[in-house]
Amino acid sequence: MAEAELAAPATIEALAEVERVLGQALPEELASLLRECNGVCGHYGTDVVWSAERIAKENALFRASVDFAELYMPFEPLMFFGDNGGGDQFAFVRVPLRDDVFVWDHETDGRIWVANGMDDYLRRVLEDSGDWWRD
Repeated sequence: MAEAELAAPATIEALAEVERVLGQALPEELASLLRECNGVCGHYGTDVVWSAERIAKENALFRASVDFAELYMPFEPLMFFGDNGGGDQFAFVRVPLRDDVFVWDHETDGRIWVANGMDDYLRRVLEDSGDWWRD
């Protein structure tokens, strides 16, 4: 993780607020990481893992958008937690509960498996740059 910048740990209150706002529990791997650092910045300043506050805000915005509801499949099953800096976002599936990480392609509305969990995701995203999941 030499390429990563880590933020200070998230507060217990911030983690609880994510769960309150979204009505879903944080995946344990994500909650554990946020308790250690409230966000991870990777290559070229991309937000590999968002802060707890941004997770709550971005997911709530996506779920409440009338325009998005007309354009895309529902976002409630996903919990976005990071992005590639170009519009695609990384998420855990919450309905049904899965520990895998998926990428949401903002151009196609595709939801594609990319990693076996947070550790696998961090390894992959920090070892490469660009659209590593498309290889």
